[in-house]
Amino acid sequence: MFRLYIRFYFALLASLFLFLVATATIWHLVGMQHATRMQAYVVVGRNFHIVLLVLATAIAVGAYPLVRQISKRLERLQQGVESLGAGDLAARVPVEGHDEVARLAGSFNAAAARIEQLVKANKALLANASHELRTPLARIRLAVELLKESADPKRRLGLEQDIAELDWLVDEILLASRLDTVTDALDAQEVDLLALAAEECARYDGAQLEGTPGLIRGDPRLLRRLLRNLLENALRHGVPPTQVRIARDANSTTVTVWDAGSGVPGAEFENVFRPFYQPPAGTQRTAGTGLGLSLVRQIARRHGGDARCASMPDGRSSFVVTLPLRSPV
Repeated sequence: MFRLYIRFYFALLASLFLFLVATATIWHLVGMQHATRMQAYVVVGRNFHIVLLVLATAIAVGAYPLVRQISKRLERLQQGVESLGAGDLAARVPVEGHDEVARLAGSFNAAAARIEQLVKANKALLANASHELRTPLARIRLAVELLKESADPKRRLGLEQDIAELDWLVDEILLASRLDTVTDALDAQEVDLLALAAEECARYDGAQLEGTPGLIRGDPRLLRRLLRNLLENALRHGVPPTQVRIARDANSTTVTVWDAGSGVPGAEFENVFRPFYQPPAGTQRTAGTGLGLSLVRQIARRHGGDARCASMPDGRSSFVVTLPLRSPV
């Protein structure tokens, strides 16, 4: 920042120098025109405020381009920081000049590039590790099948449940990684969300569906996964029956899911959408991967919508997913 201080310092010195020169010039001219020193003092005193105002205006006009140039670069740097903080890992700012502000912009770009590289490497590692788990899982599943006759039925059932849980976790991690890393357009089709929800509700006992049919544009595989995760969440953490309502308006379709339980406490409305979220200490924990609701929000946002937890009139909570009729493809 030393160069920046020097620039402002010299600007101040130049302003003072101009002020002294202007004052001395006026004093000399007035002294030449008036016979007595007293008359010069009177005229200088009368014109001093006018000269000071004109000089201050000139200094302000002359200093504005310098100050504005620095402030505009700082504003662009602020916008880059805000974009990076909002999740845009590709955010960069132009490097202009050779002073401290330019070096700060270069340092920001280097840090942003490093963060982007680390996040991408972490996601790729997670996706590759999850993919590699498929092979040992298949071998374990085969071994369990071969041991059906000799193994204890209770132990065999526990192994099958553990394998199914791990397989579901691997599948959700792979999907989450794909949604994070792939920026290609969706495989958008015309989808009847009510018909899709009816197919998924048929897989769960006690799931009740209501709504009106209608088409939206989106990826049917991802929308099916969104509905399945909401139903699976209600099965694992809620109390039957599970209610699913699909409503439409002129611009969007809303999916609301709730059950007979008390639902999510108000303080946890946002936390439940965090990946691998676990309830607070003292709360009953149930089986689950902790990725289901996070994927619901990812899929909704990938379609230009959103997912949230909302309070119902009777005090319970529900999950509300809003999807535009036309996805951003």
